[in-house]
Amino acid sequence: MGIYVNPGNVPFRDSRFSSTYIDKSMLISKVNAVYRTERKFICVSRPRRFGKSMAANMLTAYYSCGCDSAELFAGLKIAKETSFSTHLNQHDVIRIDVQRFIESESELDSFISNIEKSVVSELLKEFSECEGFDSDSILKTALDQIFIQSGKGFIFIIDEWDCVFRIARNRKEMQKEYLDFMRGLFKGADYAELVYMTGILPIKKYGEHSAINIFDEYSMISPKNLGEYFGFTEEEVRAACERRGMDYAEVERWYDGYRVGKLHIYNPKSVADALTWEEIQSYWTGTETYEALKIYIDLNFDGLKEAILTMLGNGRCVVDPSTFQNDMTVFRTKDDVLTLLIHLGYLTYDKETSEVFIPNREIEQEFMRAVKVGGWDGVIQSLDRSRELLERTWALDGNAVAEGMSVIHSETSSILKYNHESSLTSALLMAYYSAKLYYVNPIMELPSGKGFADVVYLPRRNVDRPALVVELKWDRTADGAIRQIKEKKYASWIEGYTGDILLVGINYDKEEKVHECVIEKYVKAD
Repeated sequence: MGIYVNPGNVPFRDSRFSSTYIDKSMLISKVNAVYRTERKFICVSRPRRFGKSMAANMLTAYYSCGCDSAELFAGLKIAKETSFSTHLNQHDVIRIDVQRFIESESELDSFISNIEKSVVSELLKEFSECEGFDSDSILKTALDQIFIQSGKGFIFIIDEWDCVFRIARNRKEMQKEYLDFMRGLFKGADYAELVYMTGILPIKKYGEHSAINIFDEYSMISPKNLGEYFGFTEEEVRAACERRGMDYAEVERWYDGYRVGKLHIYNPKSVADALTWEEIQSYWTGTETYEALKIYIDLNFDGLKEAILTMLGNGRCVVDPSTFQNDMTVFRTKDDVLTLLIHLGYLTYDKETSEVFIPNREIEQEFMRAVKVGGWDGVIQSLDRSRELLERTWALDGNAVAEGMSVIHSETSSILKYNHESSLTSALLMAYYSAKLYYVNPIMELPSGKGFADVVYLPRRNVDRPALVVELKWDRTADGAIRQIKEKKYASWIEGYTGDILLVGINYDKEEKVHECVIEKYVKAD
């Protein structure tokens, strides 16, 4: 048993017998299916706190012939699979945590050679009968010689593979040297039976192409068939809450919301912390700080801050992730910044609609901390006014709502394009920020009746508040907005809602820079 070659199972053992362990062992079945196939190169990217290292430790404990892990997997789902015993502790494994070799920037110039020396040193002990390489040999040479002489191949499990791009974010030559090392190690390598890499970022692109094109990539944007292993599912969290006697609804509100393909998942580390301490709060700040987020949302790209404001108001923004270069320095548009925030876990991506949004309350608090430290004039004041504006809406006080909208629109004018139609939508979402306490996330451009309602707020279950159907106008009239809602039957889609429905028409006069609002109760058809 070595540190890098055929390591033991202690890290997975510690996770397996923790009180908050949730069985994700069926990932092994997915990986077994590509063993020694054309799909044997796997790169899984997901944010910190999403169980990357735990998955790598589990795979190491399962495959490594340097340990006996039968007891650890007893009772887990994978133990019932036919392929389980075939591979259990039957393989030579090379396990590398790249971050272990780059604990500071001073190690960047030597970390590749240090990786090679450390692994070759253990290979010399493990395969002492093989000739043709020594302690000064490069890793690829040693592996080639072992395969040629013994016929033995290797399973590679590489954790934090991308940390170079985070630590040496501005050292392009260092990044290229590292990618060349990885390409040389795996491309055309007969000794590679399976390679499983995990990190935060997908594989670095140069232009439109990946520098290591042999890997199938699984990410927060494209999880493929591994989505359920990226976090905890609703069923898993609900069962864990029942065992601990915790309020599932609160856990859901704080930690749910990440979309991976058609699934939605929970932040696993935050859920585990909440279950351990039996306390609902933000655990994100344990490894991240709002300063890291602030760096990106303060970048001067057209429409970026407006998009952030929309999402703070529980809205969504369309994004094109295809131009992102999979690093932390090359940004050409706001979409590149928003895509990075998806990979870092600050946003989540709905692939069906190509939209991003803030997933849950825990992450929302990180955005609020980043906004509070400056550069976002008027935003906090606008959020503070939101509760009063919502109450005036329920009271059908159109004049008060118009005045509140005017103030909020003005307070955020340094960020928004004031005389622009999209800014009115962003201002509205900010104005109704506090609606999240009573309503599900606003539905934008809801197909209803003979057109699309601009914004619809539907109350949460068991919340006695009216539904809101909002129509926004620009240089028209608020009465005209109400008339359009009625004529095009925008409220027809929610007529089955048993409570009251309020129609809200808001107009902004660009010349006069004034807002007007009309609010009416909707009369349902008999």
